[in-house]
Amino acid sequence: MTSKGLLQSEELYKYILESSVYPREPEPLKELRVATANHPRKFMATAPDAGQIITMLLQLVNAKKTIEIGVFTGYSLLLTALSIPEDGKITAIDMDRDAYEIGLPIIKKAGVEHKINFVESAALPVLDQLLTDHENEGSFEYAFVDADKVNYWNYHERLMKLLKVGGIVVYDNTLWGGSVGMNQDETPEFFRPGRHLTIEFNKRIAADSRVQISLAPFGDGITICKRII
Repeated sequence: MTSKGLLQSEELYKYILESSVYPREPEPLKELRVATANHPRKFMATAPDAGQIITMLLQLVNAKKTIEIGVFTGYSLLLTALSIPEDGKITAIDMDRDAYEIGLPIIKKAGVEHKINFVESAALPVLDQLLTDHENEGSFEYAFVDADKVNYWNYHERLMKLLKVGGIVVYDNTLWGGSVGMNQDETPEFFRPGRHLTIEFNKRIAADSRVQISLAPFGDGITICKRII
């Protein structure tokens, strides 16, 4: 097991997963997690401990109409589809359909494919298209963002128009491998390009009076934002 979490102890992270997360993980999610384990970009998958809190958030806001920016093999997409009602809908956006196809058979077997509208595209044009229909404004209860960090703030501005007041958006990877707390010189080369972008996004989101926020150390860090105005 490789930890996506930021805990210093691999044994402690393993304990959290085995005592709290895996016993409650629905079988389709477990199957998809295992199917993703050998993918060369498996680190892009949503961490199962983050997935557990996301499931709770979906239920707390009674999510029915949602947006997912960045799908990969579909772990967070599947947990959303399992959590929302039978007539719920997810607009799922990703430029890589091949990765989505890995999880699609499991999504179909779980009986939730009808809830998903997968759009193979960059996200900004899709969000802009949604906003051309005024009925979409303030109509979504939930959004999840796990895509290109350079556009996180651009996504945020559009999602603030699409989300209902009281709706929640979750941004993934907002601790960026712990590099946000490192000096530039000690940051591993792999994390350097995203480090500055993540720090700037975190500063801007903390100053945004439209949302309540919580930056939590699940997985690689998730920032939970509740629209309040």
